[in-house]
Parts: sequence; structure tokens; C-alpha cells
Amino acid sequence: MNLEISNSQENLSANINITGSKSESNRLLILQALFPNLKISNLSNSDDTHYLQKALKSEGELIDIHHAGTAMRFLTAYFATLEGREVVLTGSKRMKERPVKLLVDALKTMGADISYEKNEGYPPIRIKGKKITAKTVSLEANISSQYISALMLVAPSLPNGLEINLQGEITSTPYIKMTLELLQRAGVRGVFEGNTIKIEPAKQLKNQSLAVESDWSSASYYYSLAAISESAELKLSTYRETSLQGDSCLSNIYKQFGVSTKFEDNHIILSKKPGTKPKHIKENLQNSPDIAQTIAVTCLALEVPCYLTGLHTLKIKETDRLEALKAEIEKFGSQVEITQDSLELFPKKDFEENVSVATYNDHRMAMAFAPLGLKVPFKIEDAEVVSKSYPGFWEDFEKLNFKLRKC
Repeated sequence: MNLEISNSQENLSANINITGSKSESNRLLILQALFPNLKISNLSNSDDTHYLQKALKSEGELIDIHHAGTAMRFLTAYFATLEGREVVLTGSKRMKERPVKLLVDALKTMGADISYEKNEGYPPIRIKGKKITAKTVSLEANISSQYISALMLVAPSLPNGLEINLQGEITSTPYIKMTLELLQRAGVRGVFEGNTIKIEPAKQLKNQSLAVESDWSSASYYYSLAAISESAELKLSTYRETSLQGDSCLSNIYKQFGVSTKFEDNHIILSKKPGTKPKHIKENLQNSPDIAQTIAVTCLALEVPCYLTGLHTLKIKETDRLEALKAEIEKFGSQVEITQDSLELFPKKDFEENVSVATYNDHRMAMAFAPLGLKVPFKIEDAEVVSKSYPGFWEDFEKLNFKLRKC
């Protein structure tokens, strides 16, 4: 489905309920699979969470998680430690191009039995679950925090727990801290000091229900809308001021665009004052790379030059997001320069019209570009890709008087 999107509304106002965080939901689902007495509320309704739930309930040998990268990493560790279970873990064409070697190698040093069905280092992988008694493991820390979180999540189910020694500079630290905090909330003992994570074993957890906070990555598109608009007051739920999610840094970053964030009960209220626009944006997004696309498009819409760094993990996401951003932004007439871990935008004052934005099977490409409809009508290809993390995205955008026409 392709959508033509436009909106001439200068003042935005709406109340939006956003689904639970995919990151929190998927971590808690792995914990629940290991400790079934744990209950979860406000689970994400995203495709990724759906595929993870389906995989955890499956009794078959072939497990297909489609585009769900988090599920691939978490399930690799989960099934490796599930004694007596044999599965083949596979996914979409793009998933088969996304590396899992570092995680597989780490698990193998712990005694796991994992082999590659086709290409070395990539899914599909065959996993024969074993009892893992290793006490320590080492892992490169600058590739993906999901590898680290995968090991942390299974650690309390291991008879000796696990000490994880991280090598090199740590990427996406907030996501590691999120995993640790969720483990601690569930009753697992663990610490993260320097480059070492220690998780103690837990034979069982007490009966309890943990609530998932709504997704801050999804909130980013409303921050972008508020920034691009003349004025706005958007109420989003459900959010905590003491969030575990790294993308909650949005509230500080978007102050530069004149967007203020007020925490009220379980909501945030985004307000934009007219006439506020920065001269230049410079941000290191090493700890929150998922909002890079949103910020880049916000700057494009406002004709604000930006320089974003810390983006090396974007090259192994649903697509190479740096190449994708460059290609699609330049369709509007602006210039983009990228390196292995940075993006620099040189905006053009007038937008090219009749642009059709490709989404590359990447939900964040569709949602990040959508707010640009406040400035210029354009088309978004394969708009239904948003279901990966935010199935109700287009319905919520219509509440803000966006005109969406299938084409």
C-alpha cells in the first residue's frame, strides 16, 4: 500500500495512546518464558512482539521470526539454553543478511550447540538446546547491545548465573541498563560495573505483574510533528519521567526545536511555541540510534543543518539506514553526506515536489518521513511496514488532520 500524505494544519492538538515499548515487551516475554509465574501488562502490539510470542509458544522445529531482529537475538540465547529442544531459527531475506556470529560465538564458548544452515555467521541457524553451566563469557560490546541483553536475559536461568565481560567501547548503554533494571524489577540480582555485568542465578521469581511503558521511539514522531508545526499541544500516554528507554532523551534534544515536555500522571504533554528554530543541530546518538531518522527528517523539514554521529549500528538494521536516509532525503533536493557512523545534512530551502519515499522494509523510514507532510505533499511506499512496531500509526496520524490517500 502506497500513501499520499499531506497536512496544511498549522496548529496541532490531539490525545494519543501509544502501544507498549517493543524493547521492554520483548525482554519481559523472554523472562516470562523462563519464569512462567511472571505476568505482563501493556504489551506492545507490534509485529516484532507478535512474532516473538508466536515463537515462544511454538512446539515446531522451524521458527520463522520474519523481520524481528530483537527476536532473532533473544531467541538464539533462549533456545540455546533450553535443554532438549532443537529448532531452526530463520527469518526474512533481510534477516538472513543480518549477522549473528558474535552472539553465536559467545554462546559456543559457553558450551552451546549452534550451527549455520547456509551462510557462516548468518541465519538460519540450527540450535540444539543444552544445559549451560559456564560461569563467564566475553563479548565485543561495540556491535549490538541486543547480543549482550540476550545473554543477560537467560543468565538467571543458568545454574551458575553469568558474568559477562564486555570488550571495547560499549554501544547503546541505555538498552543494557534497561535489561538490568527489568531483571531487577522481576527479582533477579545483578550489577553492571565498568565493562562487567554479573547476573546471579534465580531458581524462581515471586508472583508479580510488570507494566510495560509505552514506546519512546514511537513518541519521536510526535516530537517531530510538534517541532515542524507552528504550534502544538500533544498528549501521549503512557510514559514515566524515570524511563528505562534510551530514546527518552528526546525530551532534551527537542528543546532545541522549541518543544517542551511536561510529565503529568502517566502522560507526557508536548508543547511547541511559535517561532522557535535552531540554527544547527549536532548530536551524538550512540546511545539512541533509533531516533536518528526522526531527527534528520525534522531538520530537513525545518531547513536546519545537522550533524549526527554514533550511528554505526544503523548499517545492520532492517536496511542500511544511513544509505536509505541519504537516498530519500536527497529526493527532496537537499544534500546528505554519510560515513560509517555519521550523517550530515545540508538542507535546501525549497522542496522538490511529487516525491515518492521508499521505505526499504523499514518501519522507521515510513514513520520518520511522515511528519514532513506538514511541509510538502509526498508519497510513502509500502506504508503498511509501520506494523513492525506501531500498527496503529496511520490511524493516529489521521487524528491530526493528515490527509492520507491510497495510491
